[in-house]
Amino acid sequence: MSQPCIAAMDGGGSKTLLVVLRQDGTISDIGRAEGSNPFDQPLWRETLSGLFSRLPDNTVGAGLGLAGFGESATLNQRQRNLIHSIFEHIPHFLTNDVDMACNGAFAGEEGVLLLSGTGSMAWATDGKGTTCRVGGWGSLLGDEGSAFWIGRKALGVITAILDGRNTIDTSFLAPFQKELNLPANPAECAAALLDWYGTLTHERSAAAALTRVVAQQAEQGCPTASRLMHDAAAELVLHVHTARRKLSRTDLPWSYAGGTLQSPFLRNAIAETCGAPTCPRLSPIGGGLLTAARLAGWPVDDRWISTLAQTLQDAGLGH
Repeated sequence: MSQPCIAAMDGGGSKTLLVVLRQDGTISDIGRAEGSNPFDQPLWRETLSGLFSRLPDNTVGAGLGLAGFGESATLNQRQRNLIHSIFEHIPHFLTNDVDMACNGAFAGEEGVLLLSGTGSMAWATDGKGTTCRVGGWGSLLGDEGSAFWIGRKALGVITAILDGRNTIDTSFLAPFQKELNLPANPAECAAALLDWYGTLTHERSAAAALTRVVAQQAEQGCPTASRLMHDAAAELVLHVHTARRKLSRTDLPWSYAGGTLQSPFLRNAIAETCGAPTCPRLSPIGGGLLTAARLAGWPVDDRWISTLAQTLQDAGLGH
């Protein structure tokens, strides 16, 4: 007879991840798909349903973190309805993807989880049931310091260089000529950039992907990239400070999640004001698996958490 399994889903703005874990601690399945944020992904139901179709019949618990959950009563109900139809007979917990990431980073203990991926948000908990959120307003209303925010700022610098408004940061263009497959001659780049823009299928994800180039340039000492990353850091520092103030705990440790905060440059810039971050104990998907294991009644202790962290790291799913 096959082992009981638990499952976790991390449904973000740019990608969605499903992991199924056997009771012996080994990974049974990993599923990946495009983003599933209902605010800007029309096919979010199909994306989630396609991944959930991979769940084994012996799934005994699930921890699910979905982008957008908790932000709109109408969309919340739609997400709940879909999840209930699939997990009607399986113990499960549905929450925001950042709440799940916070649970993983601190293994259920107190702290502020700062997330910067396609969007940005801080989620804080006192470890006793009181939580608060800061940010997470989406690209139209906020998401300051996010990958989209940085990528959009970078594109603004590039277009200002191309039409002559910016004659100071001209060296910033070259890495993006390569990244976006633009002509070597700057005079030909404007039309090519508009062609790139005109063929995008998901603008937020495409802009967010450019943050990787900005981060690399900042690490290499590019002053323009450094300025953009410091501007992002200032916005993210405000998220942390606000979360600490809302919980009346200025000493709460902070940790991080999301692709943008994989940049040491950005983390160090934030640490100058907020103090050194706590390394996440588990990645966001690990937070979902931790919740699922507890729902299933599996024995969870520090050793189990450490083993899970190593398993996810070995599978390329660490923090």
